[in-house]
Parts: sequence; structure tokens; C-alpha cells
Amino acid sequence: MTQTISETRSAKAAADIDHISEVMGRMRLMIGRRVISRTLVDSLAPSLEISHLDALRAMSRIDGEVTVGAIADVMRLDPSRGSRIVAELVAQGILRRAASQADGRRSIVVRTELGDELMGKFEETKRRLLAEMLDGWGEDDLAAFAVLFDKFVSKFEETYPSEKSQGAAAMRSLATAS
Repeated sequence: MTQTISETRSAKAAADIDHISEVMGRMRLMIGRRVISRTLVDSLAPSLEISHLDALRAMSRIDGEVTVGAIADVMRLDPSRGSRIVAELVAQGILRRAASQADGRRSIVVRTELGDELMGKFEETKRRLLAEMLDGWGEDDLAAFAVLFDKFVSKFEETYPSEKSQGAAAMRSLATAS
């Protein structure tokens, strides 16, 4: 008879896995409420919506030229919704459209200087918020958590490879938060 993973673990390890599961549930609720993203948008760019921030982050996960369709794919949105989000960011001067260097008939999307400045402020604020959550942790604890959290997320990416292509860069940058 084949033993399951949980059957081969000690009682202590099984209790630790149960605890991790419970903590992950709490974290999922925090992520679901988009606490960090809401804080970033509210404090730095109240004229934006969280979906705008998501689109700006999605751009960094796209290999090659960034198109509206690629943004919609990464965000798992209907192309028309992706187009509306990009149009709103263009209207606010955060993104601009440009001609593709590979195919002049295609339109690509690039961040403007304002968009770069805004993303810099978002990243800086996100790191500050994360540092506040980790305040009081010793350097050894921080180093261990960074390694173990990356190992944990990497195992998810390995186990669910369809998520890796769309989320690996995000997870590495979000090992810094949201």
C-alpha cells in the first residue's frame, strides 16, 4: 500500500502543515482584499484604480513588445477590458502608444516618464510597507524567510507551470509583497 505524504510525516510536521494552511487562508483573505494595492493607489495615485496598477505590473511580466492583447492575457482579462484599462492609462499620461519596431503596423504600449516615476513610487512604497510588516525581525529570520518563501513559491510555479509563465516574474518581484 502506498503511503500519502501526510502519512509519512511526523505528527509535528503534520501540525506545522496544518498551521501553514491556516496562515495561508488568512493571507489569502488579505490578498483578496488587495490591502497593499489599495494602500498604494489611495496614497500615491487616487485617480487610478487597482486594475490600472495591475496593468502596469503586468507590463513587466511580458517578454518582448508590450501590446494591449499581451497585457489582457497576463491579467486574464477580456481584450476589450484590457483595451479600456490601457486607454484610461494613456488618457492620464501614464502610458503612450507607439509603433512596433518589429512590425510598424502593430501598436505597442510603453510607460511614459510619468508612468516610470509612478511605478518607482509604487515599488518604493510597497517595500516600505513590507519593511513595516517585517519590523523587529532579525537579519537571520529575514534571510531564512526570503529563501524559504522563494522556495515555497517556486514549488507552486513548478507544480502549476501554466501559472509560471504568467507569474514567475511577478512572484519574484512580489517576494517583495502584494
